[in-house]
Amino acid sequence: MFERLISLIGKDKFNKLQKVNVLIIGVGGVGGYALEALIRSGITNITIIDGDKIEESNLNRQIISSTSNIGESKVEIAKKRSLEINPNINIEAKSIFITKDNFKTIFDKKYDYVIDACDDMDIKYLLIKNSNKYKLVSSMGTANKFDPSKFQITTIDKTSNDPIARILRKRVKDDHIRNKFKVVSSTETPHQKGVLGTNSYIPGIAGLLCASYVVNDILKK
Repeated sequence: MFERLISLIGKDKFNKLQKVNVLIIGVGGVGGYALEALIRSGITNITIIDGDKIEESNLNRQIISSTSNIGESKVEIAKKRSLEINPNINIEAKSIFITKDNFKTIFDKKYDYVIDACDDMDIKYLLIKNSNKYKLVSSMGTANKFDPSKFQITTIDKTSNDPIARILRKRVKDDHIRNKFKVVSSTETPHQKGVLGTNSYIPGIAGLLCASYVVNDILKK
């Protein structure tokens, strides 16, 4: 199934993709697209974590959602979809929420890359704080954005017009955290305030950029 990819990057680099271990936290709008892209890019070893169930409101933007699986575990649906794409992957699904209490237990296992697609600010900060132990790419805000061309892979100090990045940027600065990590963020001014609206493709753009960072970083080595 990977003939086209191998013809693009070569067998040796393709083999590198199959050796890394990736953790995705959150498999909703952003994380679901990131997972899809990684599976179709030859990533073999993946752990997905999300304690949520699929809701009707997810249908407009989450690739794993459909009217037939409302109420079901997001990670179980995401795992099933991933195995239907590539039955040979090693995917572990954990239907839990990461908390301060179980954070260390989650990271008893070593991950080469972590994609942060969750919406818990404290967990995002913990992931940043511990990002000297893995390569992190963290999705910032996607709500109330509409222009896909404004999204970029950058560092948190270079973000603008992103309410989530603004909060995390201050915490990182106040705590003098020097860890190197990447974020996916939009420079577009949010369209509304006080209301969280999302269209179909913006979370997907963020997720695909997260996945592209992982794949391209592996291939550069």
